[in-house]
Amino acid sequence: MNLIDWIVLFGTLLFIVLYGAYKTRGSQNIQGYLKGDNNMKWWMIGVSIMATQASAITFLSTPGQAIEDGMRFIQFYFGLPLAMIIISVTMVPIYYRLKVYTAYEYLESRFDLKTRTLAAILFLMLRGLSAGITLYAPSIVLATILGWNIFLTTTLIGLFVVIYTVSGGTKAVSLTQRQQMTVIMSGMLLAGGVAYYMLPEYLSFGDTINLAGELGKFNMVNVLPADIDSKLPEGVASVDQLSLLQKVNMVLNDRYNIWTGLIASTFLFLSYFGTDQSQVARYLGGKSIKESRMGLIFNGLLKIPMQFVILFIGVLVFVFYLFNQPPVFHNQPLYKTALATEYGATLDSLNTSYTKVSAEKYAATQQLVKAIEEDSEADKKTARTKVLALQKEEGSIRNEVKTTIGQAVPGAKTQDRDFIFLNFVLTYLPHGIIGLLLAVMFSAAMSSMASELNALASTTTVDIYKRSVKADGSDKHYVQASQGFTLMWAMLAMVFAMLASFAENLIQFVNIVGSLFYGTILGIFLCAFYIKRVQGTAVFWSALIAEAVVLACYQFTDIAFLLYNIIGCALVIVLSLLFQLFSRGEATVDQGSPG
Repeated sequence: MNLIDWIVLFGTLLFIVLYGAYKTRGSQNIQGYLKGDNNMKWWMIGVSIMATQASAITFLSTPGQAIEDGMRFIQFYFGLPLAMIIISVTMVPIYYRLKVYTAYEYLESRFDLKTRTLAAILFLMLRGLSAGITLYAPSIVLATILGWNIFLTTTLIGLFVVIYTVSGGTKAVSLTQRQQMTVIMSGMLLAGGVAYYMLPEYLSFGDTINLAGELGKFNMVNVLPADIDSKLPEGVASVDQLSLLQKVNMVLNDRYNIWTGLIASTFLFLSYFGTDQSQVARYLGGKSIKESRMGLIFNGLLKIPMQFVILFIGVLVFVFYLFNQPPVFHNQPLYKTALATEYGATLDSLNTSYTKVSAEKYAATQQLVKAIEEDSEADKKTARTKVLALQKEEGSIRNEVKTTIGQAVPGAKTQDRDFIFLNFVLTYLPHGIIGLLLAVMFSAAMSSMASELNALASTTTVDIYKRSVKADGSDKHYVQASQGFTLMWAMLAMVFAMLASFAENLIQFVNIVGSLFYGTILGIFLCAFYIKRVQGTAVFWSALIAEAVVLACYQFTDIAFLLYNIIGCALVIVLSLLFQLFSRGEATVDQGSPG
């Protein structure tokens, strides 16, 4: 980092913050503060939805996911277009007809107050945790890389967001997200271009694709787990010998495959975009139903290509590291701290072994490139086998390094996948671009956190405070209350981020947290929308039981987290029907039900 990088970084961030605060100053009524006066066009809605979902975790963690695990993570988004269509056709018209500020208002008109309050509380728990993770992710990584105190990084991002979110509400969030998405996508595309430019001159674009493909990085569609051969039971020589039940069990325990992508993630996205106030608020601010629908479809069509680009950038970095030795441990500040301990000699020895293996891998990679150019299948197979074997040996050494660092620095996070891309940026990219890429990370964190704080404040104000605490306040009073709740949730998120420590890869962890709650929330809404005979009491108790079961699955089983969404949703629906069936009297349908 030099002066140019700092100017680019803080110049970009200050422009976004001041622009958002200035353009939306003076929001004095609850309609304007929480719904942005309903004047957003479809493309603004689409950009805002994408910016809300694309947090700093996306850009810190996703390229590292591709480097280590290939592009199979993209299957996670295969259910998104289907979810967008369902929401556009069924949910959006109901929200508009009832003129709600939050998604949970509808639940009271359909069921009762306790069900509305339960759904709102589940959302507040989910989004409150997510806000902390959203802030923690860039704070811990940037603090580590830049040598800053976690308190400083967390406070800086939090204060930037609070300035314009408290000032302008929903309109400020949506307005600033346009600038943030411009910075984010420009920076990421530039990083991908630079990564490709830095590859050896003799390596064409086609050779680059073929090389990554030969090494298994374009594993974008998996019917069975990608690593199923390594998980075969003892005595089973091939996948063909597995029974159907064994294959199904392996699929259920695999996080990313075509089945979880098309089925389980559809449930997750239905809940996220259809019932999560951080997303619902984005399209409730549209000028019309048509604008909101087009914004959702726009997001559904563009999100998969966007994720493809980000993952592909990770693949380019992977190919770059085939020709340039990567560090044995990507969290370099932590590695240097461990070197200064009594374990330093062990780490030096492991690094020497790693360097030797990397040199052998470089030679084997050259052989693979030559075989690709000559289109020799036999030579490609030989060279590919050797490169993969050396990669596995590198991985074993890296695991030893992580174990040693864990012994040298007790309590340290030794999972370094989230540092791979940022370490590449700081080490190899030219100055100015480094500042821009750091601005990308900060902007993404600010964008996502602003939406979350806005949604938390809206839900707390409308569904808890206005409904159950003070129902006779003025517009000005509720705007001030919403501003106060925004500040409160921001402080809680900052405290949580300063205290938090997560072992999971961040992009996975944030989706795990979502999956713990989204299925139950979705089940409540599906009962409200489509099962007319079910009443509030049946849904209320079903939701409590379903949430307990989902949390038990997380704690005591190895079921893939995306399936929690199906489990929670299905339990709410089935139990609600059973409770209603055995309850006294028949369900009545009140005016909130769709006709």
